Amino acid sequence: MRWSSRPYSAAGFFFLVLFGIFTFIFLSFLHLESAEEKKISIYSSAANYTLSVTERNGQDYVGLFEILEPLGTANVKTDGLHWKLRYKTVAAEFTAGESRARVQGRNLDLPASFLLDNGRGLVPLACLSTLLPRFLATPVAFHETSRRLFIGNVAVHFTAQINKTNPPTLVMNFSSPVNPMIATEPGKLRMVFRQEPLVPPGSRTLTFDSAVMPSASFEESNGAAEIAVTGSAPLLASFSNDGRTITIAPAPNQAQAPVRTSNPPSTPAASPPPAQSGSTAPVPAVERPVPYFAVVDASHGGEERGAALTDQLAEKDVTLAFARRLRQELDAKGLNTLVLRDGDVTLSLDQRASLANSVHPKIYISVHAASLGTGVRLYTALLPQGGGDRGPFLDWDTAQAGFRFASQSAEASLSAEFGNRQVPVRTLIAPLRPLNNIAAPAVAIEIAPPAGGISQLDSAAYQQLVAEAVAAGVAAARDKLGAVR
Repeated sequence: MRWSSRPYSAAGFFFLVLFGIFTFIFLSFLHLESAEEKKISIYSSAANYTLSVTERNGQDYVGLFEILEPLGTANVKTDGLHWKLRYKTVAAEFTAGESRARVQGRNLDLPASFLLDNGRGLVPLACLSTLLPRFLATPVAFHETSRRLFIGNVAVHFTAQINKTNPPTLVMNFSSPVNPMIATEPGKLRMVFRQEPLVPPGSRTLTFDSAVMPSASFEESNGAAEIAVTGSAPLLASFSNDGRTITIAPAPNQAQAPVRTSNPPSTPAASPPPAQSGSTAPVPAVERPVPYFAVVDASHGGEERGAALTDQLAEKDVTLAFARRLRQELDAKGLNTLVLRDGDVTLSLDQRASLANSVHPKIYISVHAASLGTGVRLYTALLPQGGGDRGPFLDWDTAQAGFRFASQSAEASLSAEFGNRQVPVRTLIAPLRPLNNIAAPAVAIEIAPPAGGISQLDSAAYQQLVAEAVAAGVAAARDKLGAVR
């Protein structure tokens, strides 16, 4: 087909102009739609919510009343350029265009001017860490880059552990229920948490001993947290334990990869028979993840260093190294093991107990380290008086009550193995948390230096000796602890 060199008619030229205008408007609209609106997420014990962020003069602003109103009684009054706010018993006054405010009669300098927008009082985001504690009388942590605001002790922590089943699964346990938005793309599964105060682990990049799911990463941006799991096959996520556990596994049709032989057969494989009318196609079987037999809990971590064993050696580092070594020994004996704190992360005692109880282990082992004495000290729980169960609900402070005999049997088995290896050992009872809160046989191990002194406490040889004794003691007590459900 030849192109005509005839000039456009007036009608044709007008059509082209209109087409260009509409194209420009449409592309502009797409650009505006694609530009993500800035958000700030606020997490508190009263409510979790998200607000819009306004940009003015190169600064990010948010409505102060909108932040405080969901947390308690608040009211405002505008008098010209003056904006007065009262939250519960705290009174504050701001002036439009001024960077100084008064809260409870005390001056506070803002990093940028206060703004009034149709009666809304806007404060710069950069001041929230210093401004909000004056109203709330509680610690406030603001992740300014990602615009995530934590009021009080509300953080949700998580652990991630590869379960070496066939196919492998990645089990993520959270200290509180979560409900993320989940999206998949080639080679990755993304979970976006906007309503949950999820905080990063010790390392924002987690690596796993798995070719199917080699790593996961944690990121924060625009009021949300995201965990992205990389995979060599399409991944699916499932929820359990009332939203406290997310299990990620290859999609069922990816579970069994074809096996490539070095000498392929010379004749093609027979084709499967055609399906009969009304027949149901077979559903690929998905293996149930193997439950954890043992939970090993490395004490301390993150901001909590534990005992200063030497000038350079913190208890949290010794307990984590030993917990990982013990997992290897238990796994080698066929006892599937979860290391509860498998990184430098801060976990409260309640969080440790909740996470341990959520996987229903046959034994819980808490790991501690000390610089005084020699050998190993074993502890079982000394329960407080009072409390009582209510039907299926166990009293939190005495949840260990029904497992004391099994805990003491496990302790005796461990003690015997230490004796076989000439490792000095003492057995004690003490009101130690979280042992009291564990609904399973539970033992605490405090590792002291060998006879060679404190410098040997973190030596590979000594830790291996102790880990072998513990693993052998647990294996010997396996029948008394019960079969895995």
